[in-house]
Amino acid sequence: MNRRTFLQSTVALPVAVGALNSHASPQSVKHQKIHTLDRIGVQLYTVRNLLSEDYEGTIGAVADAGYDEVEVVWDPERNPEDIRALFDEVGLVAPSTHASIDALKNNLEAIIDAAKIIGHSFLVCPWLSPQQRTMEHYKSHVILFNEVGAACKEVGIQFAYHNHEFEFEADEGEVKPYDYILEETDPDLVQMEIDLYWIYFANQNPIEYFERYPERFPLCHVKDMGEEREITPVGEGSIDFASIFSESLTAGLNHYFVEHDNPTDALASIRTSINYLRTLEF
Repeated sequence: MNRRTFLQSTVALPVAVGALNSHASPQSVKHQKIHTLDRIGVQLYTVRNLLSEDYEGTIGAVADAGYDEVEVVWDPERNPEDIRALFDEVGLVAPSTHASIDALKNNLEAIIDAAKIIGHSFLVCPWLSPQQRTMEHYKSHVILFNEVGAACKEVGIQFAYHNHEFEFEADEGEVKPYDYILEETDPDLVQMEIDLYWIYFANQNPIEYFERYPERFPLCHVKDMGEEREITPVGEGSIDFASIFSESLTAGLNHYFVEHDNPTDALASIRTSINYLRTLEF
């Protein structure tokens, strides 16, 4: 069994089991299990500048850094068959892609066609412009998200929404848009990719959301917070990832994508992050 065949064979396992390894702790009198991450991914937005200079070489460097998975951003200018061939060559899988809300409205068929070729299991809306963040807009967003989710489900793809900090800013009626999205979308059609940095930046507790909305969070972005609340490589900041990941089964977490929005040295950043995550126990 080659590396890619093995990775594909884990996808069908129950939620979160395929992403975790566990072993008995010799120090634990209660024989509790210690878990580690089995598969670690990276959102390619982190290395976007390098990709624009040398796409193939950068993908190879990501694989060489030890990553198992990548999350891509839909690019109508790039041939999905070429992307799939490159990922196959270096031993990466791409379970997820991002596509803007405008692309979802105007290019959904093309996005889904590319997703099927590359092998995506998830299609994620990653961001809303400031003009799209009123409650009136959110009301139309949840209708669109349910519609996109239904179209994705027909072809075996799960739709999800990715947060920043602004979704936790309550309106005059004290309604948080993030909560509104969770409440007003069909859980079977719309799940969430939780960005752990941004939810902490908004002074919210991700574990509380896992408990309130179990199994709604199959994907997460893993990035750390420095002393000045800046984004920093994983393991160099203050976020307690062990506590968060210990609730993976409750959350439904199965894919963990390292991300840094503006790294000084992108490859050094993703190497630091994966080296930390490979040794993290929870």
